[in-house]
Amino acid sequence: MVHELAVTRNIVDVVVRNAQAQGATRVVRVRLIVGKMRNFERNWVQNYFDRFAKGTVAEGAQLEIDYVPIVFYCNACGATFQIQMGTGQRMHCTECGSDDYNMITGGELLIKEMEIA
Repeated sequence: MVHELAVTRNIVDVVVRNAQAQGATRVVRVRLIVGKMRNFERNWVQNYFDRFAKGTVAEGAQLEIDYVPIVFYCNACGATFQIQMGTGQRMHCTECGSDDYNMITGGELLIKEMEIA
């Protein structure tokens, strides 16, 4: 919950700056893309967004969050595989058992869309 606070404040700042730069009087909707590895709780992000947006052009904006799964690429066999956070699952390739892999999705954090009026 603490890591969501600072990041959400920055998101609101970026949204407000961009909306004002485009002459908007209000932000209708904001769509975020968030990788599951970031472990962001939707409710905390929404609460912080509402709190920081209060009194700005982003107040009352609908916040949408699309989560991206954690996917790894195995450098040994070329397979892609996923893990679920918090399962205690050992980190290794599910095909060959190798621990030589790279994360290819799951760490994203970006403002994908912003609808203004």
